[in-house]
Amino acid sequence: MISAAIVAALSAPAAFAQSAGGDTYRPDLATGQGNWFVSGGVGRTDGGTADRFGSGDFNTFHSRDGRRTGYQLGGGYRWKLGPQWGLGVEGGYTDLGNIKVSNAFNDDPVDEHDSENALRGWTLGGNARFNLTPSWYLGARGGYFRASDNNANYYNSAGQELGLKSGGNDGRNSWYAGVGTGWNATKNFSVGLHYDYFRAKSGELRDPVTGDKFDGPKRSTALLGISAEYAF
Repeated sequence: MISAAIVAALSAPAAFAQSAGGDTYRPDLATGQGNWFVSGGVGRTDGGTADRFGSGDFNTFHSRDGRRTGYQLGGGYRWKLGPQWGLGVEGGYTDLGNIKVSNAFNDDPVDEHDSENALRGWTLGGNARFNLTPSWYLGARGGYFRASDNNANYYNSAGQELGLKSGGNDGRNSWYAGVGTGWNATKNFSVGLHYDYFRAKSGELRDPVTGDKFDGPKRSTALLGISAEYAF
């Protein structure tokens, strides 16, 4: 019994190394072949306080002003480029919930209405997956993000519209990036935990009374949540 246990203990690392190597990424596909996939995810934002990567507060079990529930929907195509990894393209839609911003003219809070001011936008980018084992993957993604501009409809704390207009230079073209890890339940279906950061700008705004132009609120935020993917 002891000898068998020792043999099993000594052979476990070798077995893991063997499973971690080899053809772990979609063994049913040859290198160069690919597959379509659809994906979705839901999680909690960091409250819209992030103005640079990694500056959000992610105690997801503690409520705070500005944190919202967000979701993502997308799809794409991924090619198998090696025994353990694939590289693809993706596109989708992200809704990161309402973000509390500051009044452009002073530090008073702006009352943003849910129906008009949810932070959302379209994404177009690339993604990669590396399968450490047939069941365990690491993932990364990133690309272009075009955030909503709320149609320049911002409100003060009394619910009165501020009357801002587009400044003619929308400036909403930005980017997103993320990393994650998870479990390949089958060759087609996987679930994981992902962290995605969205550099969101609302573009340039103009006060029609004074003619002054200024940058709209920077609403960059991140989403930590559960994701799922089905590959065809």
